[in-house]
Amino acid sequence: MLLGSPLAQAELQLVLDQRKLTPSQARASQTLLAEATALLPPSLVEQMNLRVPVRWSERLSEPVFGRATPGGALELNRLWLADLSAGRDGRFPQGRQHGTLRQELLATLVHEITHLYDRGRHWNTEQRSLLQQCRSRYRTQGEVGLPSQCRGQTERRFTLSDDPRFLDLAGWPQQIGRRGAREPTNHQTYRSPDNYELHSPGEYLAVNFEYFLLDPQYSCRRPALHAYFTDHFGWAPPQAADCPNEVPYLYAGLDAQRPALGWLDPERIYAVHYLLAEANEQWASRWGHSMLRLVICAPGRTPGPDCLLDLDHHLVLSFRAFVDDLQLSSWDGLIGNYPSRLFMLPLQKVVDEYTRLELRSLSSVPLRLDEQARRQLAQQAAALHWSYDGTYYFISNNCAVETLKLLRSGSALPQLHDLDSLTPNGLLEVLHARGLADLQPLQDRQAALRQGYYFDSHRERYQHMFEVIRSNLQIPTEHIEDWLASPAEQRQSWFASADTRSTAALLVLEEAIRRRQMLLIQQDLKQRFLSADAPPELTEVAQLAQGLMSASSFLSRPGELLSEGYGLPQPQESQRFLELAGARQQALLATADDVEQRLLALINPQQRQQLDATSDNISLLAQQLRRLHEEAGGIQLP
Repeated sequence: MLLGSPLAQAELQLVLDQRKLTPSQARASQTLLAEATALLPPSLVEQMNLRVPVRWSERLSEPVFGRATPGGALELNRLWLADLSAGRDGRFPQGRQHGTLRQELLATLVHEITHLYDRGRHWNTEQRSLLQQCRSRYRTQGEVGLPSQCRGQTERRFTLSDDPRFLDLAGWPQQIGRRGAREPTNHQTYRSPDNYELHSPGEYLAVNFEYFLLDPQYSCRRPALHAYFTDHFGWAPPQAADCPNEVPYLYAGLDAQRPALGWLDPERIYAVHYLLAEANEQWASRWGHSMLRLVICAPGRTPGPDCLLDLDHHLVLSFRAFVDDLQLSSWDGLIGNYPSRLFMLPLQKVVDEYTRLELRSLSSVPLRLDEQARRQLAQQAAALHWSYDGTYYFISNNCAVETLKLLRSGSALPQLHDLDSLTPNGLLEVLHARGLADLQPLQDRQAALRQGYYFDSHRERYQHMFEVIRSNLQIPTEHIEDWLASPAEQRQSWFASADTRSTAALLVLEEAIRRRQMLLIQQDLKQRFLSADAPPELTEVAQLAQGLMSASSFLSRPGELLSEGYGLPQPQESQRFLELAGARQQALLATADDVEQRLLALINPQQRQQLDATSDNISLLAQQLRRLHEEAGGIQLP
């Protein structure tokens, strides 16, 4: 009588079909169903209000543990019934994800119940009909997610896998310029617990709900999705593990003195800045470059404005096209032949790259993000760093587009939901217009330089140094470009008459000239590599250089190096990663040294002579500067 009452029916019930089952098989099956129901969030069990038939089927192939039928019943593979009833956890296909037979069967039940919940099997006929009509009317071919015309009150009422926030986190972000349409393909392909999740948002939901309920480490490996499920159901599994305070990232560089693995503590992030590199004349850089700067406080410092001084601890999030060939092709960039990956780089490395080598200034614009948004952004960035392998288009999926998608999916700020921009400068403008970017600290250029909001191009510094020596030494050369291109011996003739200030300025310019010479030599060698009549010795070095670049792909895609586990690597996996990455880095360093020595032998003799002469000039000026400083009574310079 109790089982037939309305009260007993007002929640999800898994009803076992006991025909063709022995008593022991029926008891084991009932225990399994009860355990699966107990795993589910109480709100889900209450909301579904549905009797779901469950039966053991002989029609399923060995790798398939179960499925939901079109009629809403659940089928389990009878192949595993004898083992379940006998308490045996072995004899199941290799490559399964949850470890034991019982866990796999529980995961199967959870997976299929999630599909029933998401597809609205418990909704009334009117609800299902309304959603189906809206989808049929507005959904275009291949579109992912709920059409924007169907959103509003129906969004939470009807579906979970169509929820915009879920799609952002799951890897189907909004396409820029497509009025809310979603990316058709999930590019978070590395560090996946089960590649079947990439098939569709619905499968991603079901797979991840398995791990949310069954894996105590899920909150550590996919913290953003764990928080999403917890918020949606108002509940979390009680057996969650204690997570490390820091999340790992790979240092994308070949530096024997620096560990391959870095650690980011989201709690130490004081601010997030929009970091904009100014444009130059290069094809790939003519619109500037968008990045995000994490202002991270030094250990022991209380988060506050002084953290802006902790430059050695700041990180830059930079989406870049990974180029593993010797020529950056504008055509390949237009048609998407380059992978797009998220690099996590030390701020100083980025500043040196742009201001010293590319002679481009950097503006660091504070974003108005609260503590929760900053923490979520850091977690999402780390997740993408380990899993994302997108496609870079110079026009439609460039650094600005990728940065905006990261800001949107990471911070979850409503001001970003309908924001679009295809260019770095345009993105800064719309962020400012929405009240998210604070341009005030950059109004006073000199104050911005002192406070770390602006990093000037070394071109400006070189111009200033040139004006010093031209004025003090009465050099007749009028333009800095002419001085930089003049022969080393001609420049050296002015050294003897230089005072301390002029010597320091000459030293800065000689160092700049040497970097310029190296870049010109690299360009010359590249053109010779690519020519049809390249000599054999040059072709051999080109092949070595090509192999070096290809082998370095793991520096931008760390997930390819660590096959064990999923999501963010945990401490037990980090040591293994350090061993693998360290061995790879040592091999790359050895190859890089070999390539460098071979290249030195192939440099044009005139270029080599000027390079050596410039190095001699630098030594002479350094010695002269030390002598002048000592003669003036200063502290002895190293």
